[in-house]
Amino acid sequence: MRDPNAFGSTPRVGLVKEITSLSNPVIKDIRALSMKKHRDETGTFLAEGLKLVIDAIDLGWNIQTLIYAKARTSTEQVERIAALTVARGGLVLEVSDKVLTAITRRDNPQAVIAVFEQKLTPLSEIAPKADETWIALDRVRDPGNLGTIIRTADAAGASGVILIGETVDPFSTETVRATMGSIFAMPLVRTSEVEFLSWSAKSKALLVGSHLKGSVDYRSIDYMNRAVVLLMGNEQAGLPDSLASACSKLARIPQTGRADSLNLAIATGVMLFEARRHLLDLGDVTP
Repeated sequence: MRDPNAFGSTPRVGLVKEITSLSNPVIKDIRALSMKKHRDETGTFLAEGLKLVIDAIDLGWNIQTLIYAKARTSTEQVERIAALTVARGGLVLEVSDKVLTAITRRDNPQAVIAVFEQKLTPLSEIAPKADETWIALDRVRDPGNLGTIIRTADAAGASGVILIGETVDPFSTETVRATMGSIFAMPLVRTSEVEFLSWSAKSKALLVGSHLKGSVDYRSIDYMNRAVVLLMGNEQAGLPDSLASACSKLARIPQTGRADSLNLAIATGVMLFEARRHLLDLGDVTP
């Protein structure tokens, strides 16, 4: 029997609060999610866009608070999401464009946004298997880079992203936007350098570090039939010696132009798609 609360089922009548004032305490609390301190304290984050919210629901995420602009949303999809949110104990807010603009800090915001609970996977639960590819990132500073890497990892079929040390918050608004919804599909791990090195030593995965002084062409590495962890360094400093020395391979991407390095997200994407090339095909797509 189909779950009557499932997305796409007949909407159920629920409580919807209409808010037009920026001084409303609920709105103030949601607006505060732009600050990392508040995200950390509440364990929540904000995501924007109807498609992104639908994708999150499809992947099993529950909405804590759904916010939509009454003047711009009257679709059956929004009504069903609102009914599902209420049925699962969430709050639904119908707000003015002014309130939505204040929450998102954008002049032309999405008509639907939602508050979700953060999800992180403990490193101790990660046991890479053959043909799994994990990305480990050391102290990434740029939210756009991190969001793009999470999105790229999703596209390439990676198993997840491990964040080492003081990285930018993966649940910041800028990072979530850059993931284009992949934040809901990719397992995320936060850990210290010490914990990562200990885990890596016990893991049977091939640890491949990207390094400007690497002596191995990243294309020459045998990635087939083995678990692989791609280790990428900080945007400015690259990999520290403590992490580089733990790598099974120190790889480099050949370059011939005048640029002395690649953007971190681009470099990660290049290495990731090479590591998974033997697992990727066009399927049934015809030319």
